[in-house]
Amino acid sequence: MLRVGVLVSGGGTNLQAVLDAIDSGEIKNAEVKVVISNNRNAYALERARNHGIDALSISPKDYESRALFYDELLSRIDEYHLDLIVLAGFLVTIPEAMIRKYQNRIINIHPSLIPSFCGTGYYGLKVHEAALARGVKITGATVHYVDEGTDTGPIILQKAVEVKEGDTPGELQKRVMEEAEWVILPQAIALIAKEQEEKA
Repeated sequence: MLRVGVLVSGGGTNLQAVLDAIDSGEIKNAEVKVVISNNRNAYALERARNHGIDALSISPKDYESRALFYDELLSRIDEYHLDLIVLAGFLVTIPEAMIRKYQNRIINIHPSLIPSFCGTGYYGLKVHEAALARGVKITGATVHYVDEGTDTGPIILQKAVEVKEGDTPGELQKRVMEEAEWVILPQAIALIAKEQEEKA
């Protein structure tokens, strides 16, 4: 059984897509053991509790230094003996120690077709604003492994989404979530769970 931890900062719609996929059997042999947010008011924590999943709030604001926050974050993650860490809209830089310790076991969902509109500063609505400003006709989402760079790890899955005439950043964000993010994130976890099962 693939032990999954999900790190999230906001509402947790991608988390919900994963939980729904586990419930429906689309994702087999995987369970979410913990959801961690840097925002104690994140609705994602409520989604976790509603599913009987441990929900933790660990905020950098509660620690004297970023290093102490990172130590606590890594310590709490280690307690769950996770096979996979999923970054689902987690707006905090991941510490290098965690990337090293969980190499090839951290994945991220990014709301563009990497290598377009990614890297430092590209998150949330900023990604969709940039896509519209560039005038692209196709955008989408990418699930990739996390390495020391920003959005530079190996790509697992991508899905394209049409940009429509007159789209606002908010409309485009919603369509990318619904048509791409909520589809490929569960698919990527299902693939990883299947690979782990085949190796066992």
